[in-house]
Amino acid sequence: MGAEAEDHQQAKRNAEPVLNPDPNPNRITPDQFLSWKRQKDADASTRKAEAAQKRAEDIAAGVVQMNGRELFLHQPWVFDNDLY
Repeated sequence: MGAEAEDHQQAKRNAEPVLNPDPNPNRITPDQFLSWKRQKDADASTRKAEAAQKRAEDIAAGVVQMNGRELFLHQPWVFDNDLY
């Protein structure tokens, strides 16, 4: 009976989850984070600039409708109240 109890305790120990002594093994340094952040910001600003350029080209071609700000920038005479 002693062997069976010992086997049962051994199986119980094996069933317990093994805790990782280092909960975050993939730590990054502050320099790595700043490098990633600069790259992410550069990519975002590039995408934004490309979208703005495409929108300007579409407005010039008359493919899309202008909003009020774009209309004021491209055709300010529309907002001139001196004509009335």
